[in-house]
Amino acid sequence: MKFVFYANTDWYLYNFRLSTAQRLQADGHEVVMLSPPGPFGGRFAARGFRWLTLPMDRASLNPLREAVTLKHLVRILRREKPDLLHNFTVKCAVYGGAAARMAGVPATVNAVAGMGYVFTSNDLKARCLRPMVQALMRGTLDHRRSLLVLQNPDDAEIFRRSRLVARERIHVIRSSGVDTSRFRPSSMSGRDGRLRVLLAARLLWEKGIGEYVEAARQLKGQGRDIEFVLAGAPDPGNPRSVSDEQVRRWAEEGVITWLGHVEDMPALLSTIDVMALPSYYREGVPKSLIEGAAAGLALITTDQPGCREVVTRHGMDGLVVPPRNAAALATLVARLDDDRDLLARLGAAAREKAVGEFDERAVIQRTLDVYERLLGADMPGGSLAGSTS
Repeated sequence: MKFVFYANTDWYLYNFRLSTAQRLQADGHEVVMLSPPGPFGGRFAARGFRWLTLPMDRASLNPLREAVTLKHLVRILRREKPDLLHNFTVKCAVYGGAAARMAGVPATVNAVAGMGYVFTSNDLKARCLRPMVQALMRGTLDHRRSLLVLQNPDDAEIFRRSRLVARERIHVIRSSGVDTSRFRPSSMSGRDGRLRVLLAARLLWEKGIGEYVEAARQLKGQGRDIEFVLAGAPDPGNPRSVSDEQVRRWAEEGVITWLGHVEDMPALLSTIDVMALPSYYREGVPKSLIEGAAAGLALITTDQPGCREVVTRHGMDGLVVPPRNAAALATLVARLDDDRDLLARLGAAAREKAVGEFDERAVIQRTLDVYERLLGADMPGGSLAGSTS
């Protein structure tokens, strides 16, 4: 069978969905990657996948430009004739759902990992857009030959309460999974030395970037020798992105160490003690938290949708910090700096949870089960699922 994976960046497809594509490929299916142009797309050929591009500006509100994007998308789907289209992110789900109907695609899966800027921000632009986006979602996602995949129960409740998608068409698959054989506790010694804390994310203010920097500044002012590391790049396509100039000023001030985009996350995590994500963004299930958990790091995050799926018990599988509270974040980091036994216990508990609940093999299998629900009756030669070994 043929599958098309459609996202608003090639980066997302490569970093979050490559393993699922590889599983389908290994089972004898064809997977085509579809996104706007970007620096990661060229890597798909080396993995045996075709990559198609289309003109799409994920921040655009220009009706003419959006109509052109939709026209291109319909044209691509009519040419490719996939058995199933899997759309990722809100905008791609809306456009992909509409285009799939126009192009006669038999089955569609829409994956929304977090509610995004329109649903998380309270600025005027987001509030104005929200009713329109909800109407578009209701009109394009709720279709008998489509299913919606969300990453946490909080988002599922929003969709049910708003009647955006029928209850029976909603599936919750927590996270996009983590390779627990690649991300694992480090054998490096020296964890009892200088504490190293990491925030790894797109550099959006709602990820708690400002609070993280302020906590670092407070602890530095107290004379603590703790290194605060920031990994990730600004996201110019998001109105709430931290600017490149701002991050460079923080680094020049000596408050943080900024690494930019990091290719080899397992290598970086082997040098880190604490993964912090003081987010007040409506996350799906944050990739950085489950990667940190798999690497055996102590986790600090908020009791927000998505984040609470990873850290459920304060002091047991991580530490919970109130959102928008730099002083509380500084206090928790200082606690781990002073109590290395707690640091080790939290890291071990996080690793155990990652293996038990977020291993990507189980997540991929659950995704294939969703495909099976839509395609099973039409499958030539039997099931999609196969073995998980």
